[in-house]
Amino acid sequence: MSSRPLRLYLDSADPEAWAEVLPTGMIYGVTCNPLLLQRAQQACTFDNLARLGDQAFALGAREIHLQSWGEDEETLVTCGRKLATLAPQVAVKVPATDEGLRAARRLISEDIPVTLTAVYNAGQVLAAAAMGAAYAAPYLGRLDDQGRDGTAEVIAMQELLLNTVSPTRLLAASLRSADKVVELAYEGLDTLTFGPDVAFDLLDEPLTDEAADAFQAAAEEMGGE
Repeated sequence: MSSRPLRLYLDSADPEAWAEVLPTGMIYGVTCNPLLLQRAQQACTFDNLARLGDQAFALGAREIHLQSWGEDEETLVTCGRKLATLAPQVAVKVPATDEGLRAARRLISEDIPVTLTAVYNAGQVLAAAAMGAAYAAPYLGRLDDQGRDGTAEVIAMQELLLNTVSPTRLLAASLRSADKVVELAYEGLDTLTFGPDVAFDLLDEPLTDEAADAFQAAAEEMGGE
């Protein structure tokens, strides 16, 4: 069971969604990647990512994860270094490929926080922990899509990190329902990222809305201004 503070992230590159969710205070930061940028019709350029980072922090984010791109180690490192300078608290996402691992090792040696992403097995989590990555991000939903038990595998990955006393956080990603977020939290996972729809579902409760309306009606009746 983790004793670290919970961190919830919004997995989105859409500033309009950020503006709806980040001011609630429940979200620690933002995670994004080139696919999310494409869906949000946001350019995958350093200038635009710097602008987006400014927006996210102004809305209350405390950290943003930006993904490096490139087909070889050197390009991933060069891109990752530049991403790390774009905002105060940036974790550079690097895919868990052979080239990505080599790039991640070099970035970590320069004290750049790295998120090893597109993680699908426990060996990749061990690699992230051994090299000192700040985060390892398994894609639970995509594991399920392959006929595997994504929930069980991600929970086992978390246990692996706890049993090795690793400071690497398991950043559970590709979470497609509020129920799944709550289930993983029950199991002790303390670092979770999900899309805006899931964030809205976590907060949706008609009984709370009814109670708030009743409080307001009583206040008005009794002279509240």
